[in-house]
Amino acid sequence: MIVVKVELWSAVTGKKRKLAEMRISNDGTGTDAKSHYDGAIMRKPDFREVTREARVEDHRRHALTVWHLVAKMLKTMGYV
Repeated sequence: MIVVKVELWSAVTGKKRKLAEMRISNDGTGTDAKSHYDGAIMRKPDFREVTREARVEDHRRHALTVWHLVAKMLKTMGYV
């Protein structure tokens, strides 16, 4: 599973605060070259409840970076 966390690191106080979390998991189907992924945006404050879900299919996992997958997932979820 890929976990993408967004944190705010204050330059003033030095405190770190988690703002967001997305989880992406390979569903085990597809091929070695093209895989399918399920994604979920987790809800604050405890990041246990899912607020949005999406699916990316046929992602070329060896030809593209993890950032391509994150961008595709965000777009599928309607953020971009």
